[in-house]
Amino acid sequence: MSSSESSSSEGSQPAPSVQPEHRADSTGAPAAASKEASQQMDAAGVLEWARTAVEQLSERRAEINALNVFPVPDADTGSNMTYTMTAALDEALKLGESGDVARITEALAVGSVRGARGNSGVVLSQVLRAIAQAAADGVIDGHTIQEALSIARSLVDRAITDPVEGTVVTVLRSAAIEAEHLVEAGHTALPDVVNAAVKAARTALARTPSQLAVLREAGVVDAGGQGLVILLESLAEQINGNPPHHPSHHSEPAEEPSFHGKTGDLEVMFYIACDSAQTLDALHNELETLGDSLLIARETDTRGTVHIHSRRAGEVIQKAFAAGDVSELRLEILPHTSGSFTEEPRRVLVAVAPDGLVAELYRSAGVKVVARNIAQSKSDDVVAKIVSIARKSGADEVILLPNGLLTKRELVSIERSSHAFEQSVVILPTATLVAGLAAVSVHEPAQPLAVDSYAMAEAAGAMRTATIRAATSAALTQAGACSKGDLLTFIGPEIALVSEEFNDALSRTALRLLDGSSEQITLLIAQDRQSAFDEDVFRRGLGTHTDVEITVYPATGMENLVEIGVE
Repeated sequence: MSSSESSSSEGSQPAPSVQPEHRADSTGAPAAASKEASQQMDAAGVLEWARTAVEQLSERRAEINALNVFPVPDADTGSNMTYTMTAALDEALKLGESGDVARITEALAVGSVRGARGNSGVVLSQVLRAIAQAAADGVIDGHTIQEALSIARSLVDRAITDPVEGTVVTVLRSAAIEAEHLVEAGHTALPDVVNAAVKAARTALARTPSQLAVLREAGVVDAGGQGLVILLESLAEQINGNPPHHPSHHSEPAEEPSFHGKTGDLEVMFYIACDSAQTLDALHNELETLGDSLLIARETDTRGTVHIHSRRAGEVIQKAFAAGDVSELRLEILPHTSGSFTEEPRRVLVAVAPDGLVAELYRSAGVKVVARNIAQSKSDDVVAKIVSIARKSGADEVILLPNGLLTKRELVSIERSSHAFEQSVVILPTATLVAGLAAVSVHEPAQPLAVDSYAMAEAAGAMRTATIRAATSAALTQAGACSKGDLLTFIGPEIALVSEEFNDALSRTALRLLDGSSEQITLLIAQDRQSAFDEDVFRRGLGTHTDVEITVYPATGMENLVEIGVE
């Protein structure tokens, strides 16, 4: 939200009830008298705090992004927290004038959980969820804030599988403990509790470099902790009736921070609704072995937003779909190397894919997609679409993944068209969608174009692929006779196998592609056949290849029932 929007809203909202007074801070020293200090927050005050938080996070987004070196230096913490808080505010504003404190705080919680982005957004959503729980009776006073911080501490500890000291977890804990001590000592006034929490959070934030080596090496404080301090400061500003007297800690942006996370990971996020709390807990346990930075921001005991960094994104997605109703699925390639946070991308990936889940999978990994099905190949102007996307991207370099959906003539036209826009275009030999995914998984934009495209082409070429289709009629094929509805395995243009049962067709096809060096099988399975897939049956059919990793992606819009890749 812009500052002008905030100012406009500020003028139109009724001011919260306030009682000015002089008071002592948590150290016993008299605090400066505020213009108007509120002993309780009403609905208008809660909304105005949310607006202020959005405004301040937005204004300092670049600063927070520049601090972002842990767990991966992807320079998005400020953006993620701003997006999450904006989603929370948008949900609360849907209530209009009918919202009371309980309904508004609940809406903030729901909006933030469903709109959570990244580690920091997940943590922020749990703080807002804690406020909603503490304010369920419609009151926000000093006791409420103390209880909310305590609940938030528990929710965040539950959400984060492996909490690390020197991060937002530490900052939140310090604020919660200070608020608890103050209330236990009898200082329950709302301004006292909030100001003490802000002071403790600032102190903890300043100490984060001494607790986490990556912060110390980069000369910065924790980015998520900085965002939390800004959130608390905006609350203090709303309650005190004036801006906070002490600005939160400012660090110089990190310069070329070292990368301390795993390379080649994808950030996977999705919203899931399970039928029971036990199912969601079981999903958490299953995902623990598939990656790190696992967090589940729970909206309720049975639903929430899941975040994980993983090299096995397909397995994560498969287990998610098996556990409940999945929506808001997003994937993002995490950085491989250190680099500038502010450098604009010079290279863009463009993939041709059938519209649907596979296209979304590519888009979520940062790839621009031109949607195309085989049935459209004679009627659409795919060349114009690809050239338009490449041109609008503003990139100097374009890597195109045809994925078997472009003709040779179309490829020639695309290459020639690129000359008019002075863009370097590399066309990768990806003959299938699954080969394209293999190429994307090794994309390194920091490398020179020739090196990056070579590695991607090598990954695509190293993957042995096959497709499975249903026979449309009885026929005599290279692999023997088939009946209508039988499953035909194509390796290249040739029919290599005829099968009757789905999992048997998958296993027999995979065996044709596997060799002694094979480590992974990737399956793109049409969504309407997803329920027929049985991993145990499939794995038993692989015989001695017991250690191979299996990754499954649901797909829509494919001409084939299945695409199989082995590498």
